[in-house]
Parts: sequence; C-alpha cells; structure tokens
Amino acid sequence: MIGLGVDESNDIRDAVLMAQRRLGQILVDLGYLTEDQLWDVLEEQKQSPGEVIGQVAVRMGLVTDLQVTEALAEQWGMPVVKLSETNIPPKVLELVPQTMAEVYKIMPISLKNDVLTVAMADPQNVGALDDLRNFLGYDVRGAVSNLQEVEAAIVKHFADKEESIEDVISQLEEPDDEEGGGIADLASAEEMSDAAPIRKLLNMVLLLAIKDQASDIHFEPFEDEFKIRVRADGVLYEMVPPPLHLASAIITRIKVMAELDIAERRLPQDGRIELSVGGNPVDLRVSVLPTMFGESVVLRVLDRTVVQLDLNKIGMDATTLSRFRELIRTPNGILLVTGPTGSGKTTTLYSALNELNDIETKIITTEDPIEYDIDGLVQVPVNPDIEVTFANVLRAILRHDPDKILVGEIRDYETAEIAVQSALTGHLVFSTLHTNDAPSAITRLRDMGVPSFLITATVEAILAQRLVRRICLECRTEFEPSDELLMELQLPIEQARKYKFYYGKGCARCNNSGYKGRVGLYELLFITDEIRDMVTADASVDDVRNFARSQGMTTLREAGLKLIFDGQTTIDEVVRETVMEDVE
Repeated sequence: MIGLGVDESNDIRDAVLMAQRRLGQILVDLGYLTEDQLWDVLEEQKQSPGEVIGQVAVRMGLVTDLQVTEALAEQWGMPVVKLSETNIPPKVLELVPQTMAEVYKIMPISLKNDVLTVAMADPQNVGALDDLRNFLGYDVRGAVSNLQEVEAAIVKHFADKEESIEDVISQLEEPDDEEGGGIADLASAEEMSDAAPIRKLLNMVLLLAIKDQASDIHFEPFEDEFKIRVRADGVLYEMVPPPLHLASAIITRIKVMAELDIAERRLPQDGRIELSVGGNPVDLRVSVLPTMFGESVVLRVLDRTVVQLDLNKIGMDATTLSRFRELIRTPNGILLVTGPTGSGKTTTLYSALNELNDIETKIITTEDPIEYDIDGLVQVPVNPDIEVTFANVLRAILRHDPDKILVGEIRDYETAEIAVQSALTGHLVFSTLHTNDAPSAITRLRDMGVPSFLITATVEAILAQRLVRRICLECRTEFEPSDELLMELQLPIEQARKYKFYYGKGCARCNNSGYKGRVGLYELLFITDEIRDMVTADASVDDVRNFARSQGMTTLREAGLKLIFDGQTTIDEVVRETVMEDVE
C-alpha cells in the first residue's frame, strides 16, 4: 500500500482542521467565543455532523444569530444587512419571483448600475449567485442575513405580490413600452430569448417543477399552440400554455442556458444545465428534437435530494430487502433488474452500489447517460457515435480489475455475452432489461441468443419492479369500494371486504391529484437449482412463475395488494401497473 509521508499527512490534517475551524476562529477573533469554548463547540459538532459550527454554537447558547451572521459576513467578504430595517424599492422586488426567493432563500434589496444585491440566508451557497446571474441576466452580489429574517421578509414583501405563470404570460401578451414597442418587435430570437419576461417565465417553470419534485419538463410546439407539460410522480400535468409566437424565444433561452448551438435547428442536440437550488445541486439534462412545427425540448430533472440512494428508503419490504442485500454481496454472477422505462431500476441499482461503495471494493459503471455522479465509483459514459458501446466499454472495464460492474442495459447479444464472460471470470455484474416480470427476463436472454446453460451458470437473481403513486397523507380518506372495483384485484369480494381502502381527495399539498410521491413494487426471483433445471429443460415463463410462487416469491400484484391494504396506494394504481401480471 502506498502511504503518505508524516509531513504530508500532517499538512492534510491541518488543512481539514482549518476548513472546519475557519468560522469558529473568526468568532474567536471577533471576541464572541474563547478558544476553550471553540473546542467545546467542535467536540459537540462531532456528535451531530449535519450541523455547521454556527448552528452548534447558537444551540449551546454561546453566541447569538446576529453574531454568527457577522462572522459569516467576514468569512465570505460580504456586507451584513438587517432586512427588518431595509427599505426595498418595488422595482427591485419585481426582478425576483417569489418562487425563486423561497427556493434559494434570498431577498433582493437593491439594484445599482446593473448590479443586483441580494440578502442570503446561506452565504456558503456561492452556486446560488451563479444561478441567479444566469436566471436574471444581472450581475448579482451577495449580502449576509439569517434564515428567519429572509423568510420574514419574503412573507412581508411578497404577501400581496404573488405572481403566477398566468400573470407572466399576460405580461408577455401585452406591449412592453420600456422595450420599445413590445417583445414581438425584438430583432432576433437570441435577443428575444434574453428579454426579462422570457427569463421570468422560464425561471418560474423550472423552479416550480423542481419544487414539485418533477422528473421531466416538456416544451412542445404544435401547429396552433405551444404546450408546457411537467411529469411528477410518473404522470404528466399541463401548465398554462404560453402564446405560440414565444415558442422560439423560450426554446432559444433553454439552448443558451445549456450552451447548445442556437443556429442549428435541423439536428437533435443534447446538453445540460447545472443549478444549485437551495444549496443542493440539481442537474437538468437537455434534449432538443426537431419536429414539424419547431424544436421540442425535454428537460430531465436529476435532483439528488429527491432521489435518496438508500436501500432502506426505496420501499422494499423487510423480507425482500434482506434477501436482496445477500445477493448484492455475492462474489460473482449476474443480478438483473427489469421493468419499463421510469420504473426506478437505476435508482435501485445505484442504491445497491452506494451500499457496496467502500475503500476495499472497486466498482466500475458504464451507462447511457450517467445519471448520478457518485464519489468512489469509476463511471464511464457510452457514446455509440465513436464506437464507445456497452460491449466495447465492458471489454475495457475487465482490464481495470473491478469487483463489481454495472452495465446500464443489456441490449444485444454482444453485451449479454461479455456480461456472462465477466460473471464467469469472478465478477458480480449488475444490469437492466425491459421485461414485464422477473421470469420473462430468462426468455429475453434466450431470445438474444444466450444459451440456457450459460444463463443457469451466471444469473443469480432477477428483480422486477414498478412504481405506484403514494396516497397524499394530508387528504387521505377512507372509502368503500364497489364490487366492480374489488373484482379488478382478482380476489374474492368477501375476502377483500375485510380490509380498509383509502384514496386521496386532493389538496394544495398534492396539487389536487390525491397523490404525493411514489413507492416501489418488487418481485424477486432467486435462480435456485430447481429453477435452473427448469430453464435447462426450456420450461415456459408461466411454469417458472408458478413454481417460484410456490417457493415463496411475492409477485408484483401481491406486493401491490399489500400496499393497498396498508393504506399507501390505491386499487387503480396497482391495477394500472400490474394489469398483465399474475393472470392464470
């Protein structure tokens, strides 16, 4: 093992200590803490690593919020502002929508010489200033306040000024005298896209979608209208459509933010927009597609705070989770996760890799595209345009001495063949397939040309999964389902009547949908010796499924029934996602 020299090790330790002590040392220098009190605070912080030093010192009663604010201001070279005593001009308030102020925890306070100054609850979130510059088109400078003052100022100044998307669209349709004749008179699409109302509209759409934990945002031009739709909890919702003549300006604005070629309108383009929302990194994957009536754009929202890569939080029941944890620690073989697009396969696999990610395990992934950047994993993007395919990357990965390998998807025989070879040479391979259920994955591998004896020699287990919407807890209501609805569950009605059933009425928290968030349904098929014999004998999918059920496998439909009876989801959701399952 290669080690650090004593001097290097001490330098690194001192650098880490300085990074931790910096704010504390400023509090000492300002006379608000003694050296002994600072060490007490640092010791206390070790017991609660989620808290920053300032919060710990305030909680211990050693300093006040104002003293911490002054220390932060000195640390980041920003002025201190007392919002309760600051007169904010109405014109300045109009520059920042309420949603943006709430998401970034900021308050605009002045605009001089095209420099917008904002009070920040968290001056350490320097990425927020970059986002605001990009969103607003001004040079943005920070000033330091505290969270309580910022939240109080937002309530005070935006109480009667809450602006909706409809309001912004109505402004866009009206002539704007200050712009010299209205937005439609601007000379080019690029100038038009940089106009304040276009920025404001796009900002509101993006921030509202991120706030609602949306997974995708769709901008779609048609012959007579321009639609904006947002996918949240797996379902598309339409926003108020902007005027059709603004489609080009909005799409151009997105392309500018993603650093794409705004002059190229005939070819598909891909890019990304990186934001720091509320101190958390949010990655927007941008895909531009030329259509009959203009360019269609889809933004894929990758927000790490929404998707928690933790096996304990993906919704597996205790028995399935325990068996799955055993599987991911096997030394070799293939572990497949199956399901349609958007069923959470990648989240499940990343949660498993996150749990396995330690200093003793070499993990390499190859994906198209890489969805989550995880420290400690070697991640390789696929690029078929230059022959960087799953198969070619997988061959190269084997020369890098991995313990665990993730192949984003097994799409063809070549990739399947190399995955099998990897498993036979002592590696554990994770991958995905698109099949209706777990037993069908065996047939899919056969159809690709993988011989049965290689499937039985390498595949250890297959996990099928779906996502169903979770009933909103704020408006969950018990109800008596009709006999027709109960018949959809394929259970005897007398048996089903023993349970309580719920649905969501709809409220402000869930945008009147009745649902908030999603939960997984899981079907875990272990490839036992008996099932290996069945595969070798070319048994049908139904035979394999029925035998696995007799050995204790929980099907997707049965997992859904359990969630219904636990009051977590509805009959409609489970029937919609598992309608093709378990029909004998």
